[in-house]
This record gives sequence, structure tokens and C-alpha cells, in this order.
Amino acid sequence: APSLPVRLDARSVAGDEALLAFGPPCADAGAIFQLSAGKDLVEAAARLFDGLRWLDAEGVRHGLRGIAAMQVPEAGLGRAINDRLRRAAAPRA
Repeated sequence: APSLPVRLDARSVAGDEALLAFGPPCADAGAIFQLSAGKDLVEAAARLFDGLRWLDAEGVRHGLRGIAAMQVPEAGLGRAINDRLRRAAAPRA
């Protein structure tokens, strides 16, 4: 799980946040990692962990306050992606 907090279903992103994009980015962010520009769930699943790790490292390096994750459809492989994102966003002790 990333050390930065993860915000799910982002429709807007602040300049001091990193963005985990699925499809066209919804805003300018401090750092952007594209899971799949064409909204391909197989590609997104394959890139998910690399994206979270990269955004976490970039976010820490540049003093960003968190990672905003764009919405991924809750169908097919999207369910597994969303499960992993929910786990990444869960509060930690």
C-alpha cells in the first residue's frame, strides 16, 4: 500500500495531488500515471501496482498530499482493480 493517502473515484484533482488516471486525465496534477488511456481493463490491471508505487514515490519526493484515483468501472476485471484500490485507500493503524 502507498504511504500517501489514496482518494477514490476522483473527478477533480488538486495541483498538490498525484493522479492515477483511467482514460483522459480529469485535471492537471502534481504527477500523473496513466493506467490505460483507452480504458482497457487488462492493461489497467497490469499497470496498477507499478502506478501506485511510482505515484507514491513521486508524491513523497515532491511533497504531494495524496493520490487521487479516477473511477474504474465495477465490472469484470474492474472489480479486482477496485478491490485493490479500496485496500490501498483503507485507513492504516
